[in-house]
Amino acid sequence: MFSHHQLAAATRIGMLTRERDQALARDQALGELARTLPFDAATLLALDPLTGTHVQVAGVGYTARESHSLAAEFVTTPWYRNVVRGELPPSICEDAEEAGTLGGRFRHGRFYAERVRPAGFRDGVTGALRHRGRLVGMIHLNTESADAYGTPNRLLLAAVMPALAALTDPLAGDVHDLPEHGAASLVTAGGVISLPGRAPARTLDDPELAALVRDFAGTGGRRLRLLWADGGTWYRVTLHRRPAPDGVLVHEMPTEPPFGLSPREVEVLTRAATGQTNRAIAQALFLSPRTVHTHVEHVLRKTGAASRAEATALAVRDGLLRPGPEDLGFFVER
Repeated sequence: MFSHHQLAAATRIGMLTRERDQALARDQALGELARTLPFDAATLLALDPLTGTHVQVAGVGYTARESHSLAAEFVTTPWYRNVVRGELPPSICEDAEEAGTLGGRFRHGRFYAERVRPAGFRDGVTGALRHRGRLVGMIHLNTESADAYGTPNRLLLAAVMPALAALTDPLAGDVHDLPEHGAASLVTAGGVISLPGRAPARTLDDPELAALVRDFAGTGGRRLRLLWADGGTWYRVTLHRRPAPDGVLVHEMPTEPPFGLSPREVEVLTRAATGQTNRAIAQALFLSPRTVHTHVEHVLRKTGAASRAEATALAVRDGLLRPGPEDLGFFVER
C-alpha cells in the first residue's frame, strides 16, 4: 500500500523516539512528514497533564499562540469528538462520506467557515495521539490544495501516529528511563503530577524536601542524588530536571541505611564533602568539635575509607548526601 519512500520516512520517524533531544526530534518528525504528506501548515500538540489544554510542541506555519487558540476552540466542537473516536484521522476532503458522524459535515460548520477557510486552507486532517493507553495530544495538517487527504494519506498518518504520540507525550522520555521499581512524581510550578504506573513519591510530603526540589529547579542543574530519612525509613532520592513540561522528576527507592550510617553522620559527611572543617560543621549543627570529630571517625570506620577525602569522594560518587539549599552548588550535576 505504501511506497518505499513512505515506508522509509515512517521508519525514520519511529527511530526518532530514541533521541534524547525530544524537541529536536519532534521538529525532525514534522520534516519527515513533509516529505511524505502534503501540508502547508502543521502543528503537533501535547495535552498538558495539569491544565488539560493543548500546547504546541512543534509547528510549521503556526505560531504557538495561534495553535493554542485554535486547539482551545476546536476541542469544544463536535468534530473533536470525531477525532478522538475515529479509527482513522478524519479529514475535510473525506467529509462527504462521513457526514453521518457527530456534528455533520465539517465544511458546513462555523469552525471551518470562520477559522479554516479564511486562512486559505481547503483540506486538513487531524489525529488523536495516544501513548501507553492515554490521550496525549493531537497532530493537525492543513493544505491549500483540495482533496489532499484521502484514505491512503490518512492511513499513512495513522501508521506514524504512535511514534508521534511517544514524541509528544509530556510524561515520556526521562520518565520511562527510570528504574523499574520505585515511586515517582513530577513537580511543576503548577503542582505535583502523578505518573502512570507509579506510586507517588512519599518524600515530597516532607516540606523540607519539597522546598529543596524547588531550589534545585532554580539551579538549572540536570540531576541531584541524595539520601532522605522519613518516618524511620531511608530513601535514595534522585531529582531530574525536565524541560517539558517544565519541572523536576522525583524518584525514590526505600533503602537500608548505607554503611549503617546514622542521619547525623550523613549530615556531617555532607558538610565535609563541601569542604567545611570540623569547627565549621560543629557551628552549623550546634555540636561540639569533639562530637563532630567522633562522627567523622565513625564515618571512616563504617565506609572503610582511609581518609576524610576518600569518604567525601565516596559520598559524592554514590549520592550519600543530605544537602540543604546552601549545598546545591556543590552537588548538582550539570
